Amino acid sequence: MPKIRVLIVDDSVVIRRLLSDELGKDPDLEIVGTAASGKIALAKITQVNPDVVTMDIEMPEMDGLEAVTEIRKTHVKLPIIMFSTLSQRAAKETLEALSRGANDYVTKPANVGSASIAMQRVREELIPKIKGLCAGIVATDIQVAQPRASSPMASPPSSPQKAIAKGPIDIVAIGVSTGGPNALAEVIEALPTNLPVPIVIVQHMPPIFTKCLADRLTARGKTPVEEGAEGMELKSGTAYLAPGGHHMVVARRGTHVELHLNQDPPENSCRPAVDVMFRSVAALYGGRTLAVILTGMGNDGLRGCEILGEAGAQILAQDEASSVVWGMPGAIVQAGLADKVLPLQSMAKEIALRVQQGQGAQASREPVLC
Repeated sequence: MPKIRVLIVDDSVVIRRLLSDELGKDPDLEIVGTAASGKIALAKITQVNPDVVTMDIEMPEMDGLEAVTEIRKTHVKLPIIMFSTLSQRAAKETLEALSRGANDYVTKPANVGSASIAMQRVREELIPKIKGLCAGIVATDIQVAQPRASSPMASPPSSPQKAIAKGPIDIVAIGVSTGGPNALAEVIEALPTNLPVPIVIVQHMPPIFTKCLADRLTARGKTPVEEGAEGMELKSGTAYLAPGGHHMVVARRGTHVELHLNQDPPENSCRPAVDVMFRSVAALYGGRTLAVILTGMGNDGLRGCEILGEAGAQILAQDEASSVVWGMPGAIVQAGLADKVLPLQSMAKEIALRVQQGQGAQASREPVLC
């Protein structure tokens, strides 16, 4: 079985050595080159033909943003993983890199002098993402779902698996991971103004990044997106993004619904976790929920969708062709939980349609405890 060929791009000798040593220990990976700038990286790509590139942002001659832009002109599908520091500036630059075509990112340890922490970050975050994005090259235990002959995907991805339900929708709950910032941008930008229900979102991201993403999404669409905060009241027409490092849940208080945050243990190796939020949504809204699972690695959201499905909620899943990684939505499809599987470009229209169809289904729009 061939190995995944990795090109490391970083102006720091320490980082290049750290990544080379740690990635090189994995039997599925092969370091085929390193580069100290984006300009050198462009030349190396044609020389060593990598399967994936890890990319720093701040570099001399040509930084990571410029390098991503140039790489995408000639290598449209070459996976690029940004390796950036955990800071507000780096968060904004990383999101910009994703918008230019980078596939994913991993944050560098704050103190690269701590070898054990740095190596752990590489093992637990970078290597799984490399294997997830290059799953077709080596056999891997990273979940990238593939359609089965007996699954609902036997029908075209854009065709309905079930008739559109006529029940009311009081909330839209979205779970997303790898490829999420761009997917969310496309969905939020295409949603109509003043959607008559709130939207709650879990995107697997660290602190700082989620605030920058919320601001970026607000700037691009008609729907305001706020980073969730403790006790924040849910309002129709507004989206709430779970803050990095915290699980986000919904709870009823008097006549309104508010957000609560906690730092309970990670689920599915994630905090925030989609399953945590979906369980709280199921407990409060039950079948009056529209759940949406977008691109992402792993299967976070599967257990939550099982509970929502049992309560009669409607569930949409992104199709494989438009997903960066089809792990999360693929798991929903394979479990037979998806009411409809459709491409990303059709998702906002489908959300709006289902919400609007439910408007006349019930006079009262108050959420109920289930």
